[in-house]
Amino acid sequence: MFLEPPYTIQQLIDRCKAGERKAQELLYKQFAAKMLAVCMRYATDRMEAEDMLQNGFIKVFQKINDYRGEGAFEGWVRRIVVHSSIEYYRKHHKMLQVIDVVEMANEPSVNPVAASNLDAQILINLIQQLPPGYRIVFNLYALEGYSHKEIADMVGISEGASKSQLSRARNVLKEQIAKMEGKSYGYAG
Repeated sequence: MFLEPPYTIQQLIDRCKAGERKAQELLYKQFAAKMLAVCMRYATDRMEAEDMLQNGFIKVFQKINDYRGEGAFEGWVRRIVVHSSIEYYRKHHKMLQVIDVVEMANEPSVNPVAASNLDAQILINLIQQLPPGYRIVFNLYALEGYSHKEIADMVGISEGASKSQLSRARNVLKEQIAKMEGKSYGYAG
């Protein structure tokens, strides 16, 4: 017998651990939109993001018995979805290897006025336009909070390559933002 709505997340987790398909469906619906947004940052298009999402949730349900209730469940799901997205990307795309370089010391920062005027969707679009290696490292470091060592282990590159790709991703984004800033003020860029 299934529980009467509304369900708590813990009730759904417990039911998923018991293998109930309806609970899996409800848990998926609870987190799918947020996790799709995460996948979109790693994917080349929406269809690929949806594939990443499906793979991620398959792993969530396979590993649900490993969830011990320590920390937020959403964070646990997010980690699995991120790792699954990286795994998917590595399987379906050739990763760009970057030669290790010394990270630039005093990088110019983005104009805070231009950055504050950026719509979130525009920023996501700019990130999605980054070359694959840059995009993945940027997402993992700047948005997910992983260290360069963790990124190197996850993606299969050196720590130096991770730092280099982050630096280059930032520079590309700064250039794109500067171009947008110039256009918004009517300057040729």
